Amino acid sequence: MFHLIFSSLDSFVSAVQTLLYVDVVQPLLYRFDLMDYDEDTYDSLYWVIVGVLEVLAMYAILRPLEALRPVEQWESRRAVRIDVLYTWIAKLGILNLFFFFALQPFFDNVQGWLRLHNISNIEFDNLWPGVTTQPLVTFVMYLLVLDFAGYWYHRWEHRIGVWWELHAVHHSQQQMSLWSDDRNHLLDDLLQASFFAVIALVIGVPPSQFVVLVAITNLAQSVQHANIRLYFGWLGERLLVSPTFHRRHHAIGYAHAGLKYGCNFGVLFPWWDMLFRSVSWSREMEPTGIGDQLEGRRYGDGFWAQHWLAFVRIAARLTSKRRPGERNDAAAV
Repeated sequence: MFHLIFSSLDSFVSAVQTLLYVDVVQPLLYRFDLMDYDEDTYDSLYWVIVGVLEVLAMYAILRPLEALRPVEQWESRRAVRIDVLYTWIAKLGILNLFFFFALQPFFDNVQGWLRLHNISNIEFDNLWPGVTTQPLVTFVMYLLVLDFAGYWYHRWEHRIGVWWELHAVHHSQQQMSLWSDDRNHLLDDLLQASFFAVIALVIGVPPSQFVVLVAITNLAQSVQHANIRLYFGWLGERLLVSPTFHRRHHAIGYAHAGLKYGCNFGVLFPWWDMLFRSVSWSREMEPTGIGDQLEGRRYGDGFWAQHWLAFVRIAARLTSKRRPGERNDAAAV
């Protein structure tokens, strides 16, 4: 059943991909003498189509729910508009295009080196023949490994000072909505894309399944950030990350201050927070943002301002003198 659904969706996207490529993209590449990028552009187009479908689905489902059961009522949605731009950049695969053009040759060389030295990738489908060879089982295993990695990637963003300044672009939104998931510094997005691509290569995720895994994760995170008063119940909250669970992570003055640099880092599943003692089950619908915003610190209202100020904060961290008695740990990087 799972394999049939996956194959049907893949066939649909592939058909649209071929149609657009033959009738629109390839003539443009030929006209502007860019046929050297022919194959990479075709591959990237798959991400673009999946991204458009994601945006349409999340808006059709989540926007009515935000209107029906909002956590907050805003007089103006102006602050949300910039997140719409972030969403289209992320969902349309613009960073993935960069990945294909600039980073893929590097990973190809790494794969060649591994093969030359007889170092194999981890192939989950061969770990337990007859069980892990089942498509659904393999897919769930990939999902769990990537989600576990996502938990630690997210936690490191809060633990390491320089990295936090990039991630602060995401947390500085005080009008959290369905668009807020993709509000990330582009450098952080690039690091994240590379991080998960490496893990996917190591554990042997097929490219087509990697696209689906990313799409599922993105849709789930759009739900988590939505301005929806939604609680999954005692059991549901412990099975999947909900908007209530994730809002605690974004609570102003708490996301980077409590429980040793935050709580509720889980991407899809709260199990890792429960296992590593970073969980908070508070159901209070608190305002979102960063504590020093209440003191007047600005994180930028526009796209370029938010990116530039992140670099300014990083430079300030790197150049500031250590105060007497300051701890020498990763948080002070």
